[in-house]
Amino acid sequence: MARPLRLEFSGALYHITSRGDRREDIYLTDNDRNAFLKILGEVCERYNWIVHAYCLMDNHYHILIETPDGNLARGMRHLNGVYTQYFNRAHKRVGHVYQGRYKAIIIQKETYLLEVARYIVLNPVRALMVRTANDWHWSSYRATSGHSRAPEWLNINRIIAHFSKDQSTAIDRYRRFVAEGKNQPSIWEQVRNQVYIGDPDYIEQIQAKITIEPDLGEIPERQRRPVPISIEYYARKYKDRDRAIRAAYQSGGYSMKDLGIYFDLHYSSFSRIINGKYAAK
Repeated sequence: MARPLRLEFSGALYHITSRGDRREDIYLTDNDRNAFLKILGEVCERYNWIVHAYCLMDNHYHILIETPDGNLARGMRHLNGVYTQYFNRAHKRVGHVYQGRYKAIIIQKETYLLEVARYIVLNPVRALMVRTANDWHWSSYRATSGHSRAPEWLNINRIIAHFSKDQSTAIDRYRRFVAEGKNQPSIWEQVRNQVYIGDPDYIEQIQAKITIEPDLGEIPERQRRPVPISIEYYARKYKDRDRAIRAAYQSGGYSMKDLGIYFDLHYSSFSRIINGKYAAK
């Protein structure tokens, strides 16, 4: 099976998982877990990430993150790379800590944010490591449910706000929501195309607006192409259709075929617009 593509865009919400090499433990002590959370906080500050939920298991972790700047790959290289350096130094080891690439699933915020967040904090319960989510001290549940103080980089408000405007009521409803999810089906059954958890319309919308590139962690930064501004943007900005076409084409984000389809133009007409512009230079 082909590897799932890495998709990056501003405002994307991801469920990230990464496992230990050969499924070995990536946390051997509480110091390891604290070190990982400290590095995660640094990544949030440096790359403007928003963490909505997390859970550190023994040989893997789960994080629900939002990337306002569309920079998942850079942040993940920092997170896993710096932790690998820490782990090997702390335990006098060498080599890989993580098994291959991390898994990144794009989540539809409006529909699946709560469900994925609940799945994440219930992992140790499903694994029979603890009886309740509150018994596991290495997830975001205790902070979100009001049992402990949230670190500065953890955004609990987005989740709590879904339950009530009153904080006390919201927290109580959140606790019940998590408790009721213990026997819910795994979210992995809802993954589509190895990349998405979302409704069909949402998946189609995302696929239409992004430019698919190779894994950004595997090519030089200078060779990466950013996600282009939508064609609709150029159509609204320029009242003159030809100017909109030329601006969109010059951006480098769209081919003649792409723009010809959008503006319902035959290739020969579209080509004259572009070539005529260059001839006038």
